[in-house]
Formats: sequence, C-alpha cells, structure tokens
Amino acid sequence: MASNRDDSLSYTNNLSLPCSPITASDLLEPYYLPDPSSSLFGSASNSYQNDSVLLIDPTTCSGSDAEFGFSRPDFRQSPLAGTVQLYHRHVFLCYKNPSVWPARIEAAEFDRLPRLLSAAVMARKGDMKNETRLTICEGHDGTETSNGDVLIFPDMIRYRRLTHFDVDTFVEEVLVKDGEWLPGTPEKLKGSYVFVCSHGSRDRRCGVCGPALVSRFEEEIELHGLQGKVSVSPCSHIGGHKYAGNVIILGSSFKGAVTGHWYGYVTPDDIQILLEQHIGKGEIVDRLWRGQMGLSEEEQIKSHELRLQQNGGTTENSKEITQRPVDKSNTSSSRSEVVSTGCCQQNGSSSCCQNPVLPEKDVVDANERTAKVTPEKKKSNNKKPLSRINSSKGSSARKVCAMPTWFESWERDDTYAALAVVCAVVSVAVAYKCYRQL
Repeated sequence: MASNRDDSLSYTNNLSLPCSPITASDLLEPYYLPDPSSSLFGSASNSYQNDSVLLIDPTTCSGSDAEFGFSRPDFRQSPLAGTVQLYHRHVFLCYKNPSVWPARIEAAEFDRLPRLLSAAVMARKGDMKNETRLTICEGHDGTETSNGDVLIFPDMIRYRRLTHFDVDTFVEEVLVKDGEWLPGTPEKLKGSYVFVCSHGSRDRRCGVCGPALVSRFEEEIELHGLQGKVSVSPCSHIGGHKYAGNVIILGSSFKGAVTGHWYGYVTPDDIQILLEQHIGKGEIVDRLWRGQMGLSEEEQIKSHELRLQQNGGTTENSKEITQRPVDKSNTSSSRSEVVSTGCCQQNGSSSCCQNPVLPEKDVVDANERTAKVTPEKKKSNNKKPLSRINSSKGSSARKVCAMPTWFESWERDDTYAALAVVCAVVSVAVAYKCYRQL
C-alpha cells in the first residue's frame, strides 16, 4: 500500500471504484504541483494551500455520495466572490472523459497530449502576452468535440485534432505569437459554453456534484430548445474543490464582449436560473458567483459589492436579491431587465408593490432618534430618496418600490405652483388668439 501511495498514477488502476480515491502524495508531491504564482492550473485564491482534497481509503471506500454531494456539511459555508485568480485566456483541450482522467492528468505518463501541452504552456508562459489557463474537457471522436480539439476563450475559436507532434508549434504560433496554427483552420465558436468540474479522481466532491449538474444542464437545454446555442461539457480540476459544484460559463455578453464567469456551490435546482438569468438575460447570479475572467480577486469583490449596492442589498443578504434586476450601470457582462408590469421583482409569486409611500412604522423607525415626530418631520422623511432607504441593511425584505411616479413625488405646493404657471400660459395664448382675430 505504501508503494501505491508514493506512485501518483496508482489511482488509475482503481478508477472503477466508485470512491475515486486520491492519496495524500497526489497533493503534496512537489513535482506535480505547478508554480503557485501561476494561475495555469489553479483558479481559486490560494487554491494550492486551501483546497482540501478529500482523502479516501481505496480499500474501504467508506462514505456515501450524499456525504460529498450537495448536502455535505461544508456546503455553502464559505464566501464565493473573489475566489478566482487573475487570468485573461482559457484554453480547453478536449480529451477522453472524466472516468479515465487521472488526478494529475497534466502529468500523466501515458496521456501524452495533455502532458506535453501543459508542459509547453508552462515553459512558454513568460513569453505569452496573456495569462493563460489550461483545462481538460471531455472529447469523443465522431462528435462535435473530438479528442485533440482545442477551444480558446475569449478568442471564441476552435482548432481541430491537435496531436502531440504539433504541441510546440501550436503553442508558439497561437498562444505566444497570437497568430494562427497553419496546419489547422480556426473555427469560430458561437453561443455559450458551459464547463462543469467533474474530476472525481481529483476530488470526491467534484466527482459527485459534477455529473449531476451536467445531466441537469443537458435536460434543461433540451427542454428549452437551446441545442446549438448552449453547449455543456464536464471538465477537469479548475480549483476550489470545496466550492463544488463548480461551473464556468463562457460566451458573448449582450454588449458583444466575450466573458467568462465562474459559479460555485451550484445545485441542480440552480441550473434553470443560470440558463434563464445569466445566459438568457445577461444578469449575474450573485449568490453563486465566484469571479470573472480578466478580473483580479480585488476587482471581483468590488464588482460583487457594487452590484449588491445597486440592487439594494449587502453581502449578507446576497441570497435574497439574486433574481432582482441588475442596474444598467453594472459591469459589461450584465444588463438590466425592464419590467413593464411593476416596479419591484421578488423571489416567489408575491405581487409587486404599487404604492411608493413608506409605511408609517418604517418612517418612525428611520427617525427613532427623536422622541416625538412632528408632522413637518414626517413630511421631510417622505422626501428622502427611496434608493437610499433601499440600500440600508435588510431593506430587501421591505420590497419598497424604487420608482415612484413623477406626480406622486411632488409636494402639494409644487403642484399648485405648476398649475398656476400652466393656467397663465393658457390665458396668454387665448388672449393672443383673440387679438389676432380682431
């Protein structure tokens, strides 16, 4: 048993076991760990230090799938925003399927193509203009994604049938020089591409959550008639085991820019929301959002907080405001939704608020410093911008309308003044018309 633990490829002989075991040496062997300063194979902040790999004894295979799935004790116990390391280009190599992937497929002796490609990318990363990340995704010969196909984002191109003989030339021409690989012709990718970490030999949590999410994605895509518009594929380790299920959605935003958004703690029940809200409307699902390609960890956190503020929430109640419209001043990957039937959008079937006037109880709470509230103070309180009230902590539970009509927002004196001006203008017009007739 000791010799098996020292051999980083020993798990390949046990892939038929449902536990998908991984040994401690797989995590600690320095030869197989890439440079921690590089974001080539790691995606979460401090993923190499904090990614706790579940260690399972392959001889006992103790533990049920439920203990590592969506009901596990550590599920949704950590903040998500800002857990993606900065990178600018994502390369996916289509190669076989998760059932045969070793834990360190980029270092597998018998899988030459991913091993040579990852080594070449690592060796030339200093010469690349864009910080590049390499991930393995599923590939099947005779299908849309065959073994050896390479997908590149945000370029949105595909190269067909790369072989281990062409690795050095491909990396030099395409990834270093940002040109074209002459033996192949780049194909333009269209639509949205969804990648779900299903690398069970790397971590049991991804092995349990990933396949369930892929199956649900495929069902929802077929149900909504999105074949050819949305493509889903299992992929290898992307960092952040504890955030499983991990999902990456890449594609063109409504403003034309190609974006890559990471989601964590995704369950099958969240698939419809991701399809309808993120892919269908271009709105980020904040309660599941980990980060974005092209943004640093700090920028991801700031972007997340800004969206929450614009939606009248805070980081504490982000789960409550996920499905509310995103403001137009949001990031380039988001756009607002105009609701013509109301002014508020709630989770559930409750109706939208119609009266912009705050309840008396809320007015008193906002002025609890004063022992007695006078009519003048009540009037001044009603003139406070509703957006400011909505931005206070817990305001999402009030469901206050943020868009009062122009007439309701006027004071009585302002209304009388406006009517007087209108009457004066009308009187002058009538007098001038009579004068012209005479």
